[in-house]
Amino acid sequence: MSMNDRYVSPLSERYASREMQYIFSPDKKFKTWRKLWIALAETEQELGLPITDEQIEELKAHQEDINYEVARERERLVRHDVMSHVYAYGEQCPKAKGIIHLGATSCYVGDNTDIIIMTEALGLVRKKLLNVMAKLAKFARAYQAQPTLAFTHFQPAQPTTVGKRATLWLMDLTLDLEDLEHVLGSMKLLGSKGTTGTQASFLELFDGDHEKCRQADKRIAQKMGFSGCYFVSGQTYSRKIDSRILSVLAGIAQSAHKFSNDIRLLQHLKEVEEPFEKNQIGSSAMAYKRNPMRSERIASLSNYVMADVMNPMLVASTQWFERTLDDSANKRLSIPEGFLAVDGILDLYLNVVDGLVVYPKVIEKHLMAELPFMATENIMMDAVKAGGDRQELHEKIRTLSMEAGKNVKVNGGDNNLLELIAADPAFNLSLDELKKAMDGKRYVGRAPEQVEEFLEEVIQPILEENQELLGMQAEITV
Repeated sequence: MSMNDRYVSPLSERYASREMQYIFSPDKKFKTWRKLWIALAETEQELGLPITDEQIEELKAHQEDINYEVARERERLVRHDVMSHVYAYGEQCPKAKGIIHLGATSCYVGDNTDIIIMTEALGLVRKKLLNVMAKLAKFARAYQAQPTLAFTHFQPAQPTTVGKRATLWLMDLTLDLEDLEHVLGSMKLLGSKGTTGTQASFLELFDGDHEKCRQADKRIAQKMGFSGCYFVSGQTYSRKIDSRILSVLAGIAQSAHKFSNDIRLLQHLKEVEEPFEKNQIGSSAMAYKRNPMRSERIASLSNYVMADVMNPMLVASTQWFERTLDDSANKRLSIPEGFLAVDGILDLYLNVVDGLVVYPKVIEKHLMAELPFMATENIMMDAVKAGGDRQELHEKIRTLSMEAGKNVKVNGGDNNLLELIAADPAFNLSLDELKKAMDGKRYVGRAPEQVEEFLEEVIQPILEENQELLGMQAEITV
């Protein structure tokens, strides 16, 4: 059947990387199920159940070569995905058939696999987040002393530097990294908890030995690479875990959206542009346009992720007692799509930062158009030093500033405040003297030093600790 006659998710076709797509693929899921069944059989053997080495070796021999068609055919008959795969695995492993999934409920493979997959996906998100941070740090350092007009309420304000503005984006990502690492470091398996979380089936298997039930959880976790299992659960792990994870992803989306907004505004001002390829078309009608489509896509995907976080919140809040199944369909959509969207966001973020184009002349032009207003206090101090009266000069500067503002806004002229001040003998300052005061670096405060301190004391230790993960280049499909 052609792929053009049915719905295909744009997350897989246009936005997410193959690496993230594989993590949430059926192949990854069902191979993990088999790993969990092997871990369960090994654990039960170690704890004294009559399971042979031959049976375990048979399970291992068919761990990777899943007979999907058998499983699909069986599921059409029994309407149960886990039991269909137990059946298919048993077809390949006749000697081990009777001990596959022994004592377990469906959530043993379903929920443990979800935790394993989400943990791996968080690791990939962390890797990409670190690479974006490395690129932003490089950009911030390159432009740490470049004066630029700052904005509050998108109105001209006291100057900052291009590099200092980049540290604001970087600070947001640092907070996201802290949240991500907290959640990633606390991930645990569901373990082998049984149908209502009481481990009753395992207590029966182990002849009432409570310690063996405890050991089963510990050993399964260890075999699957986790520090342990959640101490208590119903049939499923608490769905608040999903909510915590999606909240981390939504936090990254918030930060990326803010960055994309700033880039789009800067591109409108012609101060900074996202990369624009040689053959790229900005508009079907207006051939001259260079639209910030990558930043717009970051914003669009980020909106989706920030809305998606409501799904696990609703699921977690409405689970009944030890479990209901109204989480299943929602989880199959919201969790993978949240990860796939953030994966696409971070690839775009990395691509944009790596190719940002800065136009210092335009930045300087905009700064100089506003700087005379911002420099009035310094000008007044220079005039006082030259023998002027501060109170008189303050009133004159106020009046002249209004006149210069009118020239800009009403007449459409340039800011002529310096010329007006030079023409007033009360200031006793020439135009050349006034222009010397128009050095943007005099008005950026500690911005360059703040960039240096932040990068050296906060960011560099993070990057050095994760050096082996750096060096990624993002591939953008469209």
